[in-house]
Amino acid sequence: MKTIRIGILGCADIARRRMMPAMAAQDGVVVAAVASRDAARARALAGEYDARAVTGYAELLARDDIDAVYVPLPAALHARWTEAALRAGKHVLAEKPLTTSWEETGRLLALARDAGLALMENVMFVHHSQHAAVAKLVADGAIGELRSFRAEFAIPRLPDGDIRYRPELGGGALWDVGVYPVRAALHFLGDGLDVLGATLTEGQGREVDTAGAALLSTPGGTSAQLTFGLEHTYRSAYEIWGSLGRVTVERAFTPPADHRPRVRIERRTGTEEIVLPADDQVAATVRAFAAAVRAGAAPDPVVVEQARLLRDLRERARVVRG
Repeated sequence: MKTIRIGILGCADIARRRMMPAMAAQDGVVVAAVASRDAARARALAGEYDARAVTGYAELLARDDIDAVYVPLPAALHARWTEAALRAGKHVLAEKPLTTSWEETGRLLALARDAGLALMENVMFVHHSQHAAVAKLVADGAIGELRSFRAEFAIPRLPDGDIRYRPELGGGALWDVGVYPVRAALHFLGDGLDVLGATLTEGQGREVDTAGAALLSTPGGTSAQLTFGLEHTYRSAYEIWGSLGRVTVERAFTPPADHRPRVRIERRTGTEEIVLPADDQVAATVRAFAAAVRAGAAPDPVVVEQARLLRDLRERARVVRG
């Protein structure tokens, strides 16, 4: 099995805290280099993994001892550096959203597909086994015919200087946390969703949206209600409602690796709770990316459909200023 040598573009918190440890722990994957515009930061982080420190992102992409790159940069920089990596012949794992433009997202997927390179957006929850278990319950008729879907993801207030409050860097609730309920709706309801209505709220003193909500519908009329925010009590859940009952999943999008998911099924005859095995979605994501690299797998087209929904949601949203 060929070892996949990954270069890290930047020293973002999610790279240091979650992705790099998972990469280092995965058989057949090594953190080979870390790039930063700050040479000292690159040396410090690279030293933790016996990796090479590189000053500047372009310098890392020019190296011939790197097979793939991870892009944990601010959202507004994803398109530029993902394209540069693909044109340098590197496979890419990029933080979500892949870009802040439906057109750019489609162009990058086409570029990767034509070059035979793996391109994956780092939406980790879809790789957690609990969602496959829920999908099987629904498919097996546990709650009857599907009627509606609801998903919520929100996090507490961030420090004032956080990049997610900076519009020029692609900040805002929609791009940061809104991706989760939108992707969950696609995951369970499939393509063809239409945005019927939406709101985006700009918090007091903020230049970006800090909260939002949307109503979506499938072509057959199944509704999806989505809520997200940056300045809330933490909430991470979804509910699937059917003609005979409903399934609820808490801690749905960012569960710790040792968390044993509890799936609640409510029916007329009573309530049942299924406890599932713990799963590490970060490790599962790294495994999925490594498999895609080895297979030269084409990018998942759901990323483009997600980008379309995010575009439609933003374009059709009523903006409320707090």
